[in-house]
Amino acid sequence: MTTYLSLLILFVVLLLIAARRLGRLRVRIWQAMTFGALAVLLTGGISPLDALQAIHPDVMLFLFGVFVVGRALVQSGCLYTLSDHVLGRARTADGLLLLILFGGGFASALLMNDTLAIVGTPLVLALAREHGLPPKLLLLTLAFAITTGSVASPIGNPQNLLIAGQGGIENPFVDFLWYLGLPTLLALAAAYGILKLLHRRDLHARPLVHRRVEHADRQLALLARIALIVLLVMVMLKIALVVLRLPFTLPLSAIALAAAAPLLLFSRERVKLLKGVEWTTLLFFAAMFVLMAAVWNTGVLQKGIDGMALDLAGLPSLFAIGIGLSQLISNVPLVALYLPVLEHAGAGTPALMALAAASTIAGNLFIIGAASNVIIVESAERQGETLTFIDFARIGVPLTIVQAGIYYVFFSWIG
Repeated sequence: MTTYLSLLILFVVLLLIAARRLGRLRVRIWQAMTFGALAVLLTGGISPLDALQAIHPDVMLFLFGVFVVGRALVQSGCLYTLSDHVLGRARTADGLLLLILFGGGFASALLMNDTLAIVGTPLVLALAREHGLPPKLLLLTLAFAITTGSVASPIGNPQNLLIAGQGGIENPFVDFLWYLGLPTLLALAAAYGILKLLHRRDLHARPLVHRRVEHADRQLALLARIALIVLLVMVMLKIALVVLRLPFTLPLSAIALAAAAPLLLFSRERVKLLKGVEWTTLLFFAAMFVLMAAVWNTGVLQKGIDGMALDLAGLPSLFAIGIGLSQLISNVPLVALYLPVLEHAGAGTPALMALAAASTIAGNLFIIGAASNVIIVESAERQGETLTFIDFARIGVPLTIVQAGIYYVFFSWIG
């Protein structure tokens, strides 16, 4: 009975995530997942000790550290000035589109895409007003940039972090770049081509003149820059340790905590930074680990997989399921469910990378495919701008088809 209760609870949670409403009440993803974790605990689907052991501290600590750094970059105004240095080089509307796509894509590979969505939305809306460009065009450009760019990094989005932390990948930074770097550049170029084609009348030929952006908090901005440098140095150190085959390891959590240390130790704003951490996201991950462990421990999924003729580790399944189901249950829960399936099937790194690509570009299909899209839409609406489902899908559907083709062909080619 407990076995089927855990599966029923999972079904209810996924239904809540897909519907995002319970009557008149709006249900957030973290609330649905927390309900599921509490339900399996209370019904005996998993013991408290097993629940604690199911929570991956490396993932949790990494997220905490990155959230601290991201909050400092936003709060100090440092991320705005860094963006100004990049986007301020654009002299035409066409050039601005390119810089948002590739600059946002690169930035999302270092910081979680949700962080870029939070800070990027007011930034691109300001640029739209300043240069007489349609806000919808720049909002779409931002959304596609940070979703697509985050594919090629193990720390670009939460689902990639899960794959890097739980997939047994020895050198995630190198492997993600090796398998996903080139097709991601091509995918960003595809986004530029489709946006320009479908919005060619909106890209005026007038030269752009940019206003200078100043730091909001110089002391915090200095520490935020130091934290960003530490993050980059630690990433390079992790890569070097694996390449040189030295007898040391550097967990992902150590990278993020080292970057957050200067801010937590020396900033006068440490309390405000801690308050600004996305605690609900951390709660979502902890709850998800507990619920998925309870479901996996039932053994039902393993039996179902063994009895199916479908090759769930094959490219057609990975792309169809990764893109399709992400629209219903969101990409992070999908990856959490799919990882044990791939492990059970004995899948290797290429399959994990294909899952990362498919589950991430799924966010470009419809607004509901990625949390970062929802953040952009909600933030824009608070500033009086609207991005509708049709606005997004008009670009997102053909873009996702093209991008899926790019990644699929690349993975087929590398064998």
